[in-house]
Amino acid sequence: MIKTDALIIGAGPTGLFTAHQLKIIGLDCQIVDNLDKIGGQCIELYPDKPIYDIPAIPECTGEELTKNLIKQIEPFKIKFHLNERVDEVKKNNNNWEVKTNNGTKFTAPNVIIAGGVGSFEPRKFPLKECENFENKSIFYSIKDKKIFEGKTVSIFGGGDSALDWAVELSKNSKVNLIHRRDEFRGANATVNKIYELTKSGKINLFTKYQLSGVTGSGNLESIEITNENKEIKNLKTDYMLGFFGLIMQLGPIANWGLNLDKKTIEVDTEKFETNQKGIYAVGDICNYPGKLKLILSGFHEGALAARECFKLARPNEKYRFEFTTSSKTIKNRLGVKSD
Repeated sequence: MIKTDALIIGAGPTGLFTAHQLKIIGLDCQIVDNLDKIGGQCIELYPDKPIYDIPAIPECTGEELTKNLIKQIEPFKIKFHLNERVDEVKKNNNNWEVKTNNGTKFTAPNVIIAGGVGSFEPRKFPLKECENFENKSIFYSIKDKKIFEGKTVSIFGGGDSALDWAVELSKNSKVNLIHRRDEFRGANATVNKIYELTKSGKINLFTKYQLSGVTGSGNLESIEITNENKEIKNLKTDYMLGFFGLIMQLGPIANWGLNLDKKTIEVDTEKFETNQKGIYAVGDICNYPGKLKLILSGFHEGALAARECFKLARPNEKYRFEFTTSSKTIKNRLGVKSD
């Protein structure tokens, strides 16, 4: 049984920064994630996609953000348990006992759920034939955009991910953008950019069309799309990308007695605690009035949850706020030499 002050479920940006906040106030923590790598959605879904809303960082990719967050917590030597899913959580006196699908057991007064949207997988193309090309010519996320350089890429979808990647890949690839509707769900500025690139010939836009066929031997060679009037177009293509959103599954979390609302967990905004004392939810998985699903919001939520954890982990001590710029104690924890 592994004893710790707080167990974090989720190794995405919010989980990583929450770990930083726990360690900086002197608490121990360990992190469990069902993915085989650190970074959560940033690494799994958009490692190359630009992120623009991190304070003091004008632009970075999901991979760059993850690397910086890992570097930030390096002095603390936090233990990660990757490729493990938390299956059981039960109360034992003042502690929570947690067990993973690999049989790893933890005991902690605090459990912080920073699991993004829970277990997730992309919605896929309905055509059975597409399975033959998955992870070779058909993808639902982009891990290395360089493979598309100089190629023809057909992108399906009408949301931010589809539009953002259409704009990005059009710089070095021939792009077909296919959407089943006339209207897009993306940001207005990006939609306007799509129309500009279509007008200049950088993007071939097909609205009110859906995929009706794929052709290829080993690798994808062409696709067939059909509109509502049964008009068919055949497009030569090297790669096909589908951005239809995610199928969100809470998995075992749904059985932990938490106050759930549409696959999110309701929390208070004072300490981001759930209806179960000592269990907190931060990041995309938590919900409250005025909630914004931004990474920076998750950072704020994790910082407040960490301070609340101190009360249960150190019940006989009073938490004393210290400024990181002047505290010798915090500098020692970070391995920074004091002046």
